[in-house]
Amino acid sequence: MQKPFKSVDCEHCESRDKGIFCDLADGDLASVSHHKVMNHYKKGQTIFFQGNPPFGLYCINSGKIKVSKIGNDGKESIIRIAGAGDVLGHRSLFSKENYSASATVIEDSAICFLDKNYIYSALKENPSIALNLIHKLSRDMGAAENRNASMSQKNARERLAELFLTFKKNYGVEENGRCRLEIKLNRDEIASLVGTANETIIRLISEFREEGILEQDGKVIYIVDEEKLLEFANLDY
Repeated sequence: MQKPFKSVDCEHCESRDKGIFCDLADGDLASVSHHKVMNHYKKGQTIFFQGNPPFGLYCINSGKIKVSKIGNDGKESIIRIAGAGDVLGHRSLFSKENYSASATVIEDSAICFLDKNYIYSALKENPSIALNLIHKLSRDMGAAENRNASMSQKNARERLAELFLTFKKNYGVEENGRCRLEIKLNRDEIASLVGTANETIIRLISEFREEGILEQDGKVIYIVDEEKLLEFANLDY
């Protein structure tokens, strides 16, 4: 179960510039701080469950969350990884539908909760919040469209290379001539994101290491040769 701990006001939130409240004036920001509840979640805890009704909006202060669906066969499919500045539960909240997926912590996280009644009121009073939410929804839709295209048009090797490039963009830290990925997923989670078998992921990561594209230190992965990853992923950025 989540544990309340010393809250950080929105004005001093390290993720403020990435969030939906980034354009608010100090007075309106103070109102958000007054109405939110910040909780600490440990790795493995679930924030909300697929099929349950939404009661508000979750804003990630720090940490990483996987949003995943359980199919009729009981298998988990990871939809996306959310991080600092992202919001969770917004689609279900505004469509007035039950959660279509679950949100599970993959790295110890601090997450703020805002009751739906306050969110509805804040959206009416501050159009900038609505615009920022639309931006995030549009970005999520674009990422989903790109992922669907990759699933249908690319092989597992190409999809894995593209995933590592996405991780580099979102979670990469340059370190001694290589890029450390600040995200730790197990093989099953990577396989779910790529849409292939665990055994295939193990083989492909081993091949990437042998070809000097990746290096590993325990569970930490480093990208050494980005150009080769771009070549494998068939991307032009």
